Amino acid sequence: QVRLVESGGGSVQAGGSLRLSCRADTAPYLLGWFRQVPGGEREGVAMIVSMSGATSYADSAKGRFTLSQDGDRRTVYLQMNNLEPEDTALYYCAATLSWAPEGTRLSAGTYTYWGQGTQVTVSS
Repeated sequence: QVRLVESGGGSVQAGGSLRLSCRADTAPYLLGWFRQVPGGEREGVAMIVSMSGATSYADSAKGRFTLSQDGDRRTVYLQMNNLEPEDTALYYCAATLSWAPEGTRLSAGTYTYWGQGTQVTVSS
């Protein structure tokens, strides 16, 4: 069992920045960030392999979002810069304790544990 607590959402204008945090009560194998708009599917944004620190980003996040983690590998930060109205969504932190193939690491089905979500709203 992994308990996840997110923080850091809010409202910003286009071009602004936000930093989301996710604290896990135990270091997972993978920790990912996903987002979802009403009526939409949960979309993978970025993930990190806790042990190695290797990261992967969705095309929509590349060049604008950056993942980092604390030394204890239990807190992960998603720095989001140059935000766009299209980034408006409920952002979820997710974790798994199991290895997963690289091609599946931004898929929601790979993750077992989920946080409650934090809202990000970007106005134009």
